[in-house]
Amino acid sequence: MPDAPAPRPSRTIGIARIAVGLAVITVLVHTYLLGISAGRTSLIDYVGYFTNLTSLLTSALFLAAGALALRGRRHPLWVSYARGVAVTCMLLVAVIYNLVVPGTGSAPVWVSVVLHAVFPLLVALDWLLIRDRPALAWRHLWVVTVYPLVWIVVVLIRGATDGWVPYGFLLPSHGPAVLAAHVAGLLAALLALGALVWLTSRLRVGDASAGSAAQSQTPGP
Repeated sequence: MPDAPAPRPSRTIGIARIAVGLAVITVLVHTYLLGISAGRTSLIDYVGYFTNLTSLLTSALFLAAGALALRGRRHPLWVSYARGVAVTCMLLVAVIYNLVVPGTGSAPVWVSVVLHAVFPLLVALDWLLIRDRPALAWRHLWVVTVYPLVWIVVVLIRGATDGWVPYGFLLPSHGPAVLAAHVAGLLAALLALGALVWLTSRLRVGDASAGSAAQSQTPGP
């Protein structure tokens, strides 16, 4: 039933999520330090890239989910929805970079592979195979657009004021009509990917013991 509590994840899954989250944060910090040595010192600009910010937020969510698992706790429902949004946004990162505008960006190749392919794949597999998520309610699908819309608004304001945008397709010089079309396309892709993520939340594949083992061993809410 949608909005039912998620099963408890195992401690092994918790450790794996923490390890992945810390590894990606390390990659992000390393890449930022590389940028400083090349004269790109603005932290605001660095996290202004959707890939970087989404990877950072998703890593933080992995750390939080991992910590809950180590304590033998179920995820609060909002964490499950946040994970659904994170999976959707990471899939968008992978699709845009690998299929729509492949090979763009100035980061080292291995960093691009980690952030645009490896991490999105791990996030998707974690969502698909680990059964510690409830069936997400379709009436809440709209939540996948909130964070990207906030990001887009901030980027467009920056583009109109100080002229900085992270990606060329959001340059103000394209004009309002083209920008509106790009934004509409992004939102349509988000909703399509979000619908896929919401649909897969109803699947029961993977290790059934991920939640039941911890549930039988550890008391708690």
